[in-house]
Amino acid sequence: MHFDQRTQRALSEAGLSTDEIAAVSDAVVDATDRDADRLEAFFAGLDTVYSDMDRAHSASEFPEHAVDYLDLFTHADDIRGYLRFDTWGVPVEGGRVLSAEVVELSLGPTVDGRVRFAADREALR
Repeated sequence: MHFDQRTQRALSEAGLSTDEIAAVSDAVVDATDRDADRLEAFFAGLDTVYSDMDRAHSASEFPEHAVDYLDLFTHADDIRGYLRFDTWGVPVEGGRVLSAEVVELSLGPTVDGRVRFAADREALR
């Protein structure tokens, strides 16, 4: 089950049965899987993306990135994986779809922050 024991106890005390808690847990896992699929599909259709990533060597407000791939896996409500650009890559430690035009990934070491990506710079304004 997705929820830790403390959360399960709180949901039970709030009146949910064990079966209802399990159903909610399954719904969270399903939503996480769908989000990971949507994030991968977003990047799969693009050769170039723009971001609000703070990059010391870029003068652009929304730098351009050549994307090779985004590879994600899920576990319960966690989304993890790897985003590979043309010359470097970074671990992914979470993500969400903000709109049809913009997604957000929580990137790991070397970036350590949330970064929004879009196919068009204007979508990031």
